[in-house]
Amino acid sequence: MKLEQIYTGCLSQGAYYIESEGEAVIIDPLREINSYLDKAHADKATIKYVFETHFHADFVSGHLDLAKASGAKIVYGPTANPSFEAHIATDGEVFRVGKISFTALHTPGHTMESTCYLLKDENGVPKALFSGDTLFIGDVGRPDLAQKAAHMTQEELAGLLYESLRKKIMTLPDDLIIYPAHGAGSACGKNMSKETSDTLAHQKAYNYALRADMTKEEFIKEVTDGLLPPPQYFPLNVMMNKQGYDSIEKVLERGQHALSPVAFEAAVNETGALILDTRDAQTFAKGFIPNAINIGIDGSFAPWVGTMIPDIKQQILIVADEGREKEVVTRLARVGYDYCIGYLEGGFEAWRKSGKEVDTIQSITAEELKGEIAKNKQVSILDVRKESEFEAEHITSAENAPLDFINESAKQIDPAKTYYVHCAAGYRSMIFASTLRARGYNNLIDVKGGFKSIKEEGGFDLTNYVTPSSTV
Repeated sequence: MKLEQIYTGCLSQGAYYIESEGEAVIIDPLREINSYLDKAHADKATIKYVFETHFHADFVSGHLDLAKASGAKIVYGPTANPSFEAHIATDGEVFRVGKISFTALHTPGHTMESTCYLLKDENGVPKALFSGDTLFIGDVGRPDLAQKAAHMTQEELAGLLYESLRKKIMTLPDDLIIYPAHGAGSACGKNMSKETSDTLAHQKAYNYALRADMTKEEFIKEVTDGLLPPPQYFPLNVMMNKQGYDSIEKVLERGQHALSPVAFEAAVNETGALILDTRDAQTFAKGFIPNAINIGIDGSFAPWVGTMIPDIKQQILIVADEGREKEVVTRLARVGYDYCIGYLEGGFEAWRKSGKEVDTIQSITAEELKGEIAKNKQVSILDVRKESEFEAEHITSAENAPLDFINESAKQIDPAKTYYVHCAAGYRSMIFASTLRARGYNNLIDVKGGFKSIKEEGGFDLTNYVTPSSTV
């Protein structure tokens, strides 16, 4: 038997490839499927099943393209009702793959169709549990995402999750390896570990939600405490996963349309497309196309695109480092943004050399910020980190204006005032500054390196550090 976790850091997502005796299974695949097909080809294996743990909200699965390309059968858990052909498993149903087997364990709570897959070896010994978003390392799935679909409250769903964990998972052997669908950084939970697998025994000892003496009421309270609204694109991705979508090849073809500066500008004017500049934040600050939004490809790109662009059908034009255009289109498609209609050929330098208008954003160092504060104690500082990060430690005079809720945060900004904007390390502050600059806020100054540089520089008046209670 071969078992491989295929972890994608920018989405904090784990897909799985398991092969035995020339038959293979893919669990929760990403949208680009060639890597799975290549693995099966190398093993001279046939992909028999594509197991889906639930209708994903934070990414578009590759189940449809993969099933079409491989002939595999798509499998969902009980109560799933997709708009395409799939096998809906019964609770406890066994699927044989080579000499091993998978047992579907219906575990509602995160969503109603949530299902874990228990892997047993050729001797029938349980070896691994692919737990989807039901059980994470250090956390459990948030129970608020499926309220509308289930016609239940988050408290009622949390109650179901409690029963699923206690009756279906915690009764399994302690040496079982837990393989979840996500790790730290995902918005599908609030306290996930950076580890991407663990034994059930260790999780029973250290996962707050698996305490042996925990009552149902305590579980519901702790699991629902501190949950913030999910990104707006989540329900839209669920619908794509449930109803279907364009082939990834079609999306890539549409997005990889090279445009000269003249054609790029014409496309903006004719379509109203959003200009998405994916270069490094500080490179962007030194020169960009007016009204472009910066979300750097070398960061948590897809989740921030999903947070900042509410309509997944929004037409997008890309400015990227040369040679990375396909990567950008692919990573947009992972979260359902299928309407990229082209990119700037030659990158931003082609735009600059064409003589067209260029905009900039001022960016200063932490040392320079300290100097500004020394000259004027009334300097306005915007900390755009999450509320939990801000509460843990911040500059005493700073205001919290979380990027996650930029529309609300913008309401506290006076367009006539100058603000110094920082996040944790400089990635999010440029997203914030560029987004609001496109809306007419011209007095936002970025702080390079964010709060990390501020602490390293020293000499700032900071609040006492408090351990954050949640990472959501």
